[in-house]
Amino acid sequence: MQIERLAPVTSSLQPSNHPYLNHAWTPQHEEVTAVDLDVIEGAIPSDIDGVYLRNTENQLHQPLGKYHPFDGDGMIHQIDFSGGTASYRNRFVRTRCFQAEQDAGRSLWGGLMDRPGTSKRPGFGAHGSLKDSSSTDIVVHAGKAISTFYQCGEGYVLDPETLEQSGVAPWVPLDGISAHPKVDDRTGELLFFNYSKHAPFMHYGVVDAAGRVTDYIPVPLPGPRLPHDMTFSENWSIVNDLPMFWDQELLERGIHAARIHEGIPSRFALIPRHGKTEDIRWFEASPTYILHFLNAYEEGDEVLMDAYFQDNPQPAPLPNEDGYGHMMAYVDEHSFLPRLHRWRFNLADGTTTEERLDDRTLEFGMIDGRVAGRKHRYVYSTTSKPGWFLFNGFVKHDLDTGKSWTLMLEDGRYASEAPFAPRVESTAEDDGYLVSFVTDENRGTSECILIDARDIEAGPVCRIALPHKISSGTHSHWADRTVLRRYG
Repeated sequence: MQIERLAPVTSSLQPSNHPYLNHAWTPQHEEVTAVDLDVIEGAIPSDIDGVYLRNTENQLHQPLGKYHPFDGDGMIHQIDFSGGTASYRNRFVRTRCFQAEQDAGRSLWGGLMDRPGTSKRPGFGAHGSLKDSSSTDIVVHAGKAISTFYQCGEGYVLDPETLEQSGVAPWVPLDGISAHPKVDDRTGELLFFNYSKHAPFMHYGVVDAAGRVTDYIPVPLPGPRLPHDMTFSENWSIVNDLPMFWDQELLERGIHAARIHEGIPSRFALIPRHGKTEDIRWFEASPTYILHFLNAYEEGDEVLMDAYFQDNPQPAPLPNEDGYGHMMAYVDEHSFLPRLHRWRFNLADGTTTEERLDDRTLEFGMIDGRVAGRKHRYVYSTTSKPGWFLFNGFVKHDLDTGKSWTLMLEDGRYASEAPFAPRVESTAEDDGYLVSFVTDENRGTSECILIDARDIEAGPVCRIALPHKISSGTHSHWADRTVLRRYG
């Protein structure tokens, strides 16, 4: 392994006992480029060609108040596979807030758990009271990677192969973009929504392969909401109005506290991809909150949608003597209880039917991106460690047969979201690999693992050493070289 270390960034972070600033969540501040990565076990297959990108929170400065893991500075970790070899690089996302705090040498913004007035200056983008750290998700659209923020952020552009950065995506509207825009590789379009505290409270938009906003329409809501994700089928984009949102009385005092609103159903807006506000079809369903959607597709008069239904959207605080119990409950899947779930929206009669697909606690699922918007057969979900925001295994579902298979990691080893990477020239939906970074608390190291998607129970076919231990992270993206070459 050959390693090039970049000049260090400025950090003022002090040691603490915060549960999400230690152990698997210890921030990583070193930026490197490493080639000819060492293989720990197995061999790097020659039939995988592309890049795996993962976004991660890495706090650089001493927090002004109570730190929440979603406050951390965004860092992109990338591993590039080509010809049976692998290289790695990681870079902080140079947001405007990142640059301002580097210049100041300290934190300038409070976080999700802090009271109004904690921040020392206004932010940028749609939610100016928070630092837009662009630390949530990353997608690749038209050959460029775009990192996003948990609230509505500006969207920052990076080269997916070199991680060179070029600032805010020029097409992002004033109200920003949500954490999870979606890319349809068949059309080259990016679909997004945003939300705000002013009417109409939500917008939906489409960006074409040339980076032009072709559609941007209001999606009127009854008031401020907290949608996090969306999905799409071939002809419909689906956004949501769920009963878990800010307490209005507290919001009027500048306090952002989310709660479940009893007696309000879930609502889903089906929007023709290039439709207008008057074309929106609303469907009601059982009350819940949904962090992440998997996919949607059309079948006759119905649009089917798979996602993770929360059985307990407002969990009680977990026991914690340091006052982090509320935060720890909201990032612990075993508190809010997400379940793999299916909705059917009947376009002919306007009704919704629902079906539970699995009663286990699962989230952060992936499909083969080549079938996004069309019928999918396989889903790859993560399992998590009770009491923590840490992934400790994977479950593959065959939705046609109802069968499932599980791979659990050794205790003390924690993975990230694992997208499907198709084998070179493969066409079958599960003919490829799951790719994930693993933080190993037992050995104080990190690695990348490849899992044969057709036999996940066999464990990794390959384990590749990373040059340093990285912080645990969540959202990731696989960009196949064939897709990147379209825009090269």
